[in-house]
Amino acid sequence: MSLKSFKPYTKSTRGTVLVDKSNLWKGKPFKSLTSANNSSKGRNNLGRITSRNHGGGHKHKYRHVDFYRRKFDSVGEIERIEYDPNRSCHIMLVKFEDGERSYYLAPQQIKIGDKIKNGSNIEIKIGNCMPLQDIPVGIDIHNVELQPGAGGKIARSAGTSVTISGIDGSYSLIKMTSGEVRKINSRCMATIGVLSNPDQKNIKIGKAGRSRWMGIRPHTRGVVKNPVDHPHGGGEGKSAGGRHPVSPTGQSAKGLKTRDNKRTDKFIIRRRKRKKK
Repeated sequence: MSLKSFKPYTKSTRGTVLVDKSNLWKGKPFKSLTSANNSSKGRNNLGRITSRNHGGGHKHKYRHVDFYRRKFDSVGEIERIEYDPNRSCHIMLVKFEDGERSYYLAPQQIKIGDKIKNGSNIEIKIGNCMPLQDIPVGIDIHNVELQPGAGGKIARSAGTSVTISGIDGSYSLIKMTSGEVRKINSRCMATIGVLSNPDQKNIKIGKAGRSRWMGIRPHTRGVVKNPVDHPHGGGEGKSAGGRHPVSPTGQSAKGLKTRDNKRTDKFIIRRRKRKKK
C-alpha cells in the first residue's frame, strides 16, 4: 500500500494524505458475512451520552471477522482483500475446500490466490494460524489469544504485530509493541505475519467534513467552557493555566494509571516502557 497526496486545488486538498486503495476489492462485501451496524452515537442502553462528540457518520455494514480461526485441517484460498470501515487494517475473504467462506484479518505480503491453513503442526507461513507452542521464537505474529479458545485479542490494528521472546514452562513470553512482556498460555492460537495497512498512521484527513463522515463531531476545549460545564472552565479572559489537566468528570488526564486488574498481574513479566517527558 502507498500514500496519496493531492494538488492544492482547494484548502482541504492542500494537506490531505490518504491511503491508496486501488488494489483492494471494488465491489460490495460478501452479503452472508455482514449485518446492519446501527451506531449508538455515544449513548448507552439508557440513552445517555457516555462518549462525547460521537454521532452521524456514513452508513456502513458490519463485516463478521473470524478472530477464532477454528476451521482446522482445511486449506483456504484468498479470494479477495477488502477495506473494512470498522477497523484500521484490511480484511481478506477466504474460501475453504468445502465451499465455506470467512473473513480474516489480512497480513502484509499476502496475495489473492495464496493458500492458508489453521491448526497444529502446519507450515510457518504468513497467514497460517497455529498454537504458540508451534511457533519459533522471534517470529512476528498477530491476532493472539489471551485464553485458549477465546479468540484473538492482541495485535489486531493496522501494521501491528508482537513477537515470542521465550518459553517459560507451559507459557510463551510475548513482547508487545509497547515494550511489555507478558506470559500467555502456549495453547493459545496466533497468526503468522504483520498486519496490513501500516500507512494508516500517516493519514491526514485534511478537512472537518471527513471527520463527520467517520462519525466524529466537533470538540469544544474545556478552557473555553463555563465552570459548570468543565473543571477547566471559567476565569477572566483567556486563563488556561493554574489547574491540573483533567477530564470533564475530574479524572486526571496526564499519566494517571487506571489499571485495576490484580488478578492478571502475575502474567506481566515486564511493564510497558514509560514515555520520555
